[in-house]
Amino acid sequence: MRIPILKFHDYLLISIQMELDDKTALQFQEDLLNKIHDTDAKGVVIDLTSVEMVDSFIAKVLGDVVKMSNLMGAKVVLTGIQPPVAITLIDLGINMRNVPTSLDLEQGLDKLRLELEG
Repeated sequence: MRIPILKFHDYLLISIQMELDDKTALQFQEDLLNKIHDTDAKGVVIDLTSVEMVDSFIAKVLGDVVKMSNLMGAKVVLTGIQPPVAITLIDLGINMRNVPTSLDLEQGLDKLRLELEG
């Protein structure tokens, strides 16, 4: 199953509405990088509100997606991170220090606009 990636102006919007398995996470990573390349997107908002738990592999893939997107010139904002996901990311040492976060998709879009304009 693929995760839909929507284009909105210069941004890509992703709302992950399922628990991620390894195959879906890797497909998402590849799809997002291709979409950034194809659309020349300047920013990405990834909404994790429906993701209640991640394992070490999924946490690593999320961290890699952020780093790879930044390398391609697209700023990433993560939204809706649930407490167990935050705990897993920190426990595994996934570096999200410079990754903007917001409570929801709307605030994430606002933060992305500020990041790109400022």
